[in-house]
Amino acid sequence: MTKPTVAIVGRPNVGKSTIFNRIVGERISIVEDVAGVTRDRIYSSADWLAHDFNLIDTGGIQIGDAPFLDQIRSQAEIAIAESDVIIFLTNGREGVTDADEHVAKILYKTKKPVILAVNKVDNPDMREMIYDFYSLGFGDPFPISGSHGLGLGDLLDEVAANFPDVDAEEIEDDVIRFSLIGRPNVGKSSLVNALLGEERVIVSEIAGTTRDAIDTPYVHEGQKYKIIDTAGMRKKGKIYESTEKYSQLRALKAIDRSDVVLIVINGEEGIREQDKRVAGYAEDAGKGVMFVVNKWDIVEKDNKTMNKFIEDIRGNFLFLDYAPIAFVSAKTKQRVNTLFDRIKLVSENHALRIQSSVLNEVVEDAVARNPAPSEKGKRLRIYYATQVAVKPPTFVVFVNEPEIMHFSYERFLQNRLRESFGFEGTPIRLITRARS
Repeated sequence: MTKPTVAIVGRPNVGKSTIFNRIVGERISIVEDVAGVTRDRIYSSADWLAHDFNLIDTGGIQIGDAPFLDQIRSQAEIAIAESDVIIFLTNGREGVTDADEHVAKILYKTKKPVILAVNKVDNPDMREMIYDFYSLGFGDPFPISGSHGLGLGDLLDEVAANFPDVDAEEIEDDVIRFSLIGRPNVGKSSLVNALLGEERVIVSEIAGTTRDAIDTPYVHEGQKYKIIDTAGMRKKGKIYESTEKYSQLRALKAIDRSDVVLIVINGEEGIREQDKRVAGYAEDAGKGVMFVVNKWDIVEKDNKTMNKFIEDIRGNFLFLDYAPIAFVSAKTKQRVNTLFDRIKLVSENHALRIQSSVLNEVVEDAVARNPAPSEKGKRLRIYYATQVAVKPPTFVVFVNEPEIMHFSYERFLQNRLRESFGFEGTPIRLITRARS
């Protein structure tokens, strides 16, 4: 099911990153009192009451050396393109500025809901600050304070009230959705074409030539698949090509809609830092994951090359030690035909449900072989476990004192579950609870 996406838009130094962090509930974006300082993560999951959604902090989308107003325009246009609801953030202490009016003119063009928020209204005595903002033409402004968290509940109620209805098509259970994620020019488009056996996606030697986002349905040996393309906007122009953060944003949205994520690595160039960032997001999002090393046909090889590459992947992606690795060539179609079977296996593991009696036999055996160590003079006692969710498989372990469950022992239990049930390609989650 696709989660709605909310973007925070506004001129620099109105507090976009502070509001982003407040809503997400952790300090993800860097916050300083200097305009244009956002450099960190720009996309995260959030929730409000019964609603899960994605949140974009557009201040993090840096557009090359564009002038001030061009930067604001570019960020606003990206937000308009990518979001379902837009929070237009202003600064109550500074009043309505020319730059606010510049943003407003861009937002007038969208058919998406725009909710006006006036930040830095830190106490009830300052509420009269908001009246000037009616002139921007977006209805009642919501007074909020990012630094104190005031007014965010009312703002988020209004945001959630404007979420679109879920598309029924997205709820098909028998379709495996997968996406190919990777840096420009690792061969994602060529791989899609090789998988489909036809030229469905434009392929070029120039990095970043894919433009249109097209989800492609496909049936392989009776199983329905949907390839979720991570391509860029239909809108061409320097705005989108000049920002790495923008291509990351497209990839992150594709990950959210996928069951299985194929992290495509250029076998000739090796692993880069950006590969790790995107892979980390796939793991955080609880998706099935596999590595696909492409362009293997042009790599100079001896009998140790493949093992060395596997070691490099395992060393750089310690948190994805469960993900299978495939070596392919989209150009020669070498081993490409094996990918569907592996995607299907990862998807099945991602949705695997374990019977409670069998699960508890494995947990009891693990504890008998390696009893939990004492912590602060207390010994952890594990009573029983139950699976509470799939995609990814999630287990609640009931214990006497949850706070003394050490990370290393949690890891030990996860490893025992993997030894017993496989779970190749999927993260598994353990939640510790006190037995009531």
